[in-house]
Amino acid sequence: MLFYINASFSLHFLPERIPHPYPSSKIEESEHHRFKSHISNRKQFRMSAANPLKKLVKCVILDLDGTLLNTDGIVSDVLRVHLVKYGKKWDGREAKNIVGKTPFEAAAAVVEDYELPCTTSELISEITPMFSTQWCNIKPLAGANRLIKHLGSHGVPMALASNSPRDNIETKISFQNGWKESFSVIIGGDEVKSGKPSPEIFLEAAKRLNIEPSSCLVIEDSLPGVTAGKAAEMEVVAVPSLPKQSHLYTSADEVINSLLDLRPEKWGLPPFQDWIEGTLPLEPWFIGGPVIKGFGRGSKVLGIPTANLSTERYSTLLSEHPAGVYFGWAGLSARGVFKMVMSIGWNPFFNNTEKTIEPWLLHDFNEDFYGEELHIVVVGYIRPEANFPSLESLVTKIHEDRKIAEKALDLPLYSKYKNDPYLKSSL
Repeated sequence: MLFYINASFSLHFLPERIPHPYPSSKIEESEHHRFKSHISNRKQFRMSAANPLKKLVKCVILDLDGTLLNTDGIVSDVLRVHLVKYGKKWDGREAKNIVGKTPFEAAAAVVEDYELPCTTSELISEITPMFSTQWCNIKPLAGANRLIKHLGSHGVPMALASNSPRDNIETKISFQNGWKESFSVIIGGDEVKSGKPSPEIFLEAAKRLNIEPSSCLVIEDSLPGVTAGKAAEMEVVAVPSLPKQSHLYTSADEVINSLLDLRPEKWGLPPFQDWIEGTLPLEPWFIGGPVIKGFGRGSKVLGIPTANLSTERYSTLLSEHPAGVYFGWAGLSARGVFKMVMSIGWNPFFNNTEKTIEPWLLHDFNEDFYGEELHIVVVGYIRPEANFPSLESLVTKIHEDRKIAEKALDLPLYSKYKNDPYLKSSL
């Protein structure tokens, strides 16, 4: 069953009378080009009552782990291996007890939750070398590189404020090209008296940026981080790193599914201009396997058959890509290559307990093809995952998204991937 979300992707531009907060020296473009860009942006990003300017901010303060970097998977891998030493099994359910905490607090929670026969300090000394060998393997979360490059290119001051020790932060970002140079301020949890949820780290970041706290926008993935940002009297956008936890972030000024869904113009920041025909181009990624039976809802309930894939081999990939609707090309053994739109997530309307991969091949087939090998190249993103008020609205949105995907895949930007060797290898 393919699930889609009820969310508008219309982008909006700031009213003309709102002054731009960044000095012209930071924006390298001629007055003529600036005028042309302004006219173009007005057409694409006109402000509406449904998506108004929330507040004019002057800088962005970002968390690191779980917000920019996909560290959660490495944390789980290390604890899964190490806890075997004590006859314990890590299954991820305790992740909520350590997200957003300082390393010492997180280790203390693990010792307590698992009743380990060691002290917090002993556990830290045991697992620190294991983490140190893994930092080079951490990947940026979806949209992280895009956001950093976008803000940097427009001269928006950025700070990095994490509960991790400063040395750990420096090591982690050293493996990400251009990140260290992009931040005017980097501050670790060991540089302040109290980590998040105390506001101290964010207030110190604002002080070093020489910007009033009320003019700062914080982007955070954890509840302690959101609490800290609001306590500092800053604007806060939450990007929850744990699934099905969005409803807990009530104190945030906005909750989004991933950094792909951030709309900087809501905060008086320069808007992204990389959306094309309602789609966001992505660095292509690949997935495949035999077609399996899903929940039986696609054809029976929605009238939309899907070619479901098993998630067993793709736990890491699923942690890297946020729940949402994507599109691309699908190669089906002995049948050919077809346009495809695909949902990844928990399908809130049906409240799935596990994250699923559900592609819809945009072609009318006369028969089922369970067991056949399916190879997929994902080339773009349409929208985040959310719920629907009714089955009818869900079905309507599915067909709207089909139209978006079909039209976009005719563009040279996307159509060139129809001949990708990965698809041909499945035929």
